[in-house]
Order: sequence, then structure tokens, then C-alpha cells
Amino acid sequence: MRPGRLAAVVAVSLVVLAGCDFGEPAARSAPSPAPAPATSSAPAEPADDYAPPRFAGPVRTHAKAAGVNPVLLMAILYNESYKPHDPDLERAWQKLDPNAAFGVANMHKAAFDDTKQGRSFADRDWTELPDDPDLAIEAAAWYLHDLRAGLSTSDTKYSRDDLLGVGYNAGPGHMAAVAAGERPNAGASSYVAQLHENWRRARQALR
Repeated sequence: MRPGRLAAVVAVSLVVLAGCDFGEPAARSAPSPAPAPATSSAPAEPADDYAPPRFAGPVRTHAKAAGVNPVLLMAILYNESYKPHDPDLERAWQKLDPNAAFGVANMHKAAFDDTKQGRSFADRDWTELPDDPDLAIEAAAWYLHDLRAGLSTSDTKYSRDDLLGVGYNAGPGHMAAVAAGERPNAGASSYVAQLHENWRRARQALR
């Protein structure tokens, strides 16, 4: 859930791909004309099997069950799509960084183990997250539910969804401090700003 290591993840991806046999290169053909520039200013959607819009159904289902905002949950998936979510790549990176997060929602082991207590997925293991996006989204939804339960009713200049974004990125302790008036740290502030940027895309993905 903490971005910032994308370069290292890409390096792992290249190492994994370097071990693949792609056969002999095909004969070169004349280059195709360059496509006309796109007229839309909207950011391109990820084209892989783990692109956030592919999970609109599970996001709606699990956000409703947990009583959290589905747009927030989808925006978090967009925030967390900064790295590849291929299971083999995630496990390769985790061997280099034992504290790495797993799954399309980039959940750390401690957060998952706390969240699953007393829930329908209590018998599931954190190591299953790379292979099960539905489980990853369910756990993220209930983690947001638990973060919200820890918020006080005191006035704050931040919206509830912004505070939950702080909590998802930096943990419940920092979320509580920000709710009490402390400034969010640089990582949390950047994460919330990115949520705002992804909000429109999240809404569109859920239509």
C-alpha cells in the first residue's frame, strides 16, 4: 500500500521476462504509419487482466457488504495499480522485500490478518491474495470498514473518505492523528491527492 518502489518492481519484471524463451524473432516488416494522436485528455486505462475496471462487480458487492463507498474502494485500486499484479511477479518481488504487499489492493500481511478476524474469509491466508483478486478486494473493503469505525466524530477539514485514504496508506494511527488536526505526512498527502485524481475514473468504472 506504499508506492515508491516502482523502479525496483519493473526491474524484477525484467528479470522474470529475461528467463522466458520467446523463440526466433520474426522477419522485419515495413513500419506501420503512426496512429493519429488521441483527442481525449482522459488517461488511458490499464490493458492487463488486473486493470481496476475489470473488478467493478466485486467492488460494488464488497463495498456494499462492508458499508463503505464503492468509489473510494475503486479509486484505491487505481492508486494501487502503479505496480504489476501478476502473481509470479508479486511473489518474485516479495522474495526481495519480505515486507511487500500482495494483491490488487496491495495489502500487507499484518493488515490482512487483523481484518480477517471474525469474517467470512477468516480461514484464508495472505499468500492467497495474488491469485484471488476477489479476496483482495473483500479484505480491502473490510479494512476500510474497520478504519472508519476507528474515526472520531470530531470536526476536521478532511472528508471521511480522505481520512480513510490516509489510513489505508499510512495506517490507523496516522489517520487518527490527522483527524485530530495533525498534518498528513508527505506519503499520505500524495496518496490522497492521487485518490482525487482517480475519482472520476473510479466513478466511470462503476457505471
